[in-house]
Amino acid sequence: MKISNETKVGALAVIVITLLILGFNFLKGNHVFNKSMTLYAKYSNVQGLATSNPVFINGLQVGSIENISSDENMRELVVSLSLKQDLLIPNNSIALIIPNPLGTTKIEIKLGDAKVFLQNKDTLFTEAPKGLLDDVMKRVDPVLFEVKNAVSTLDTLLGNVNGIIDPSAKNNISHTIDNLNKITASVLLSVSSLEQMLNSKTGSIAKTMNNASAITGNLAASNGKITQVVNNLDVLTGKIAQLDLQKTLASLDTTVTELKSTISKLNSSDGSIGLLLNDPALYKNLTSTGNKLNLLLDDIRVNPKRYVNVSVFGKKQKMTTLVTPLPDTLNSPYIKK
Repeated sequence: MKISNETKVGALAVIVITLLILGFNFLKGNHVFNKSMTLYAKYSNVQGLATSNPVFINGLQVGSIENISSDENMRELVVSLSLKQDLLIPNNSIALIIPNPLGTTKIEIKLGDAKVFLQNKDTLFTEAPKGLLDDVMKRVDPVLFEVKNAVSTLDTLLGNVNGIIDPSAKNNISHTIDNLNKITASVLLSVSSLEQMLNSKTGSIAKTMNNASAITGNLAASNGKITQVVNNLDVLTGKIAQLDLQKTLASLDTTVTELKSTISKLNSSDGSIGLLLNDPALYKNLTSTGNKLNLLLDDIRVNPKRYVNVSVFGKKQKMTTLVTPLPDTLNSPYIKK
């Protein structure tokens, strides 16, 4: 059977088109004759990721981007990953978008540690894609990168707190901060005063320590005198201890007893002293004697010739001698009633 030229041209065109499709898919990284598994990853921003971009695990390309689709609002972008069939990827692995301004944006799968592996058409965990500057900062200075992330997180937290707290609470916090500032200023003044006190030359504590040192020096210099005083006290206490204190107390007790007996006799009517102190008749007799003595003195003053005769030629006055005592003079005017 003779094949027409048109059939030959058509068959050649089909072969060429097939080769072109296979070549195009090969250049895109698609495995035409090998089996593959499809995994999905969801992002809010793919940062220029396109189909046929490579997928890496630990620096080795294991597949490519098969398709990128989105919903009507473009809020969520679903990326289809075509990977080799024989890969065992833990189900807690994370797909990260790694942008490259000088090359092709890629996806790096960070393997997890789970014992369960992903199956065909499962969905990978993802993280929010990071900017190029963040990646450069992370490589150049990891500490600065972590600080930037911490500051960003703190700013978000403060924003949330600011949204929650009402104006009255904000005013209270403002007053609290003002009070803290005042307390801080007071603490600074206290620290300054304490520093002045602790100054080794002019501080009050240094002066006190110097005075204490001087006092201890004087005590050390007077140590001999203090020792002598203590020795004298020791000798004195020894002499006091040698005294017969019990005998002294017994003698003192005897003396007190005798004194009590003497006072008791003075209070009684026995004896001359007791009678003198306690007998009213003796008091009256002494009073009467005093009155008579006063009368005698008055009589001598008024009638001295009865007792003394100073006339040389005169005649001696005759006086009658008393043979009985005169009446008692208790009621005389010499006694004050």
